[in-house]
Amino acid sequence: MNLIEIRDLCVAFNGQTVVHNLSLDVRPGECLALVGESGSGKSVTAHSILQLLPEAGTSTTGSVKYRGKELVGAPAATLQKLRGNRIAMIFQEPMTSLNPLHSIEKQIGETLLLHKGLGGKAAQARILELLDMVGIQKPRERLKAYPHQLSGGQRQRVMIAMALACEPELLIADEPTTALDVTVQRKILLLLKSLQQRLGMSLLLISHDLNLVRSIAQRVCVMHAGEIVEQAECQALFNAPQHPYSRLLLDAEPAGDALCSEERETVLQVEDLSVQFRLGGGLFQRKTYLRAVDGISLSVQRGKTLGIVGESGSGKSTLGQAILRLLDSHGSIRFQGQALDTLNHHQMRPWRKQMQVVFQDPYGSLSPRMSVQQIISEGLEVHAPCSLAEREAQVIQVLKDVGLDPASRHRYPHEFSGGQRQRIAIARALVLKPALMLLDEPTSALDRTVQKQVVALLRELQEKYGLTYLFISHDLAVVRAMAHDMIVIKEGKVVERGASHDVFESPQHPYTKELMAAAHIPL
Repeated sequence: MNLIEIRDLCVAFNGQTVVHNLSLDVRPGECLALVGESGSGKSVTAHSILQLLPEAGTSTTGSVKYRGKELVGAPAATLQKLRGNRIAMIFQEPMTSLNPLHSIEKQIGETLLLHKGLGGKAAQARILELLDMVGIQKPRERLKAYPHQLSGGQRQRVMIAMALACEPELLIADEPTTALDVTVQRKILLLLKSLQQRLGMSLLLISHDLNLVRSIAQRVCVMHAGEIVEQAECQALFNAPQHPYSRLLLDAEPAGDALCSEERETVLQVEDLSVQFRLGGGLFQRKTYLRAVDGISLSVQRGKTLGIVGESGSGKSTLGQAILRLLDSHGSIRFQGQALDTLNHHQMRPWRKQMQVVFQDPYGSLSPRMSVQQIISEGLEVHAPCSLAEREAQVIQVLKDVGLDPASRHRYPHEFSGGQRQRIAIARALVLKPALMLLDEPTSALDRTVQKQVVALLRELQEKYGLTYLFISHDLAVVRAMAHDMIVIKEGKVVERGASHDVFESPQHPYTKELMAAAHIPL
């Protein structure tokens, strides 16, 4: 008997069908990959298994069976026993899935208490075991941490730990490595593979990363526009894809080198920059600090891209935010000849237009109460006042630049897929035509075909406007295609630096070699 049987599934939102007559099976103990671009219906299909789609405005027809039991229209009590217990799910955006008011220990412990009856020291021991299993460093120190105190990759690992807590029969992994650097991706894949073999667990893997799929899946279903266009054994599909869309996905890996650029003046010069965070210490306790950035120096020329590479928690994002004066720091920061480290909050404001940022998590950085038009035009209202008609024209143009329909500008962030939301975030930064853009994992939420488009777009804009990029990423293929120079950061320090081509061709530091090896994810 199949573990999951889906037959003729149709899902419509407010009358618009997004999944069309979909049928697939998940067999006991197998890994089935569901592959396709953002908006193709992958996550909607996964959410339909556990009936997690919102009731208002949603129409679901067809059949979804778990071990022969129908889940479509099943009572809430039946679904509650399955959710997080027999069928668990790793969601794509951990920051919006984790409760910001509860500690990590409490959130994982809630699952153990509800389904296993574990509490107290037994629950804490199991939580520590799970955190260690998914690669959280010093797990005991993280028990009392809140989601905002963790990096993007660390939050994703907490989500994985929570999903694995009850050793489910089926684990639905919705982009499980989206926010993770390549070395942790490898660890997570090895973990999922070993758990699948040890527990006989089935895995439904939703991904746009074909390297990941190729490494772990037994079968692959390719989705396009709400339909499955091809199903095949994994190796058969990669060796001889039958559908044109499958071939398009296989050819979508970002490639090439950064655009040639002659020597130009230095736009950004950073010397001996350090950032530290206070970890603890009360009135009568010794204060302890974590040095997240430890004496980093760098420079970037106008019109060039500096790639900043390292594992989650290495200090990449902290470095970027410190350079933009979004965090307190020590050291020298000079931008276009101006010493920014000596300016107060009010004095920094005129420089904000010239220094824009695209954050890693678009859902967390876009206001859910504002339309796309309002989100993108907000910067224009503050930094470049103009008439309503001129603002609207600029919003329309920048939406075209990032590949979104300008007619969608009156919609809200929750009405877009993860990849579309990231493009909105990029448009918001681009609309002011800044001199420097900090791109913090700008393609982490995008499928490969859109990544390729966004990389091409960023390179085109850089050539046209002379933009300077600080490009933070764990995706080495994207860094190689974008960056002229790069630095590799480990535990807050630069362990290697140089021209991007030289570092990729001949890495010197063992940590850099480890990153390069893990990027291919050979299991």
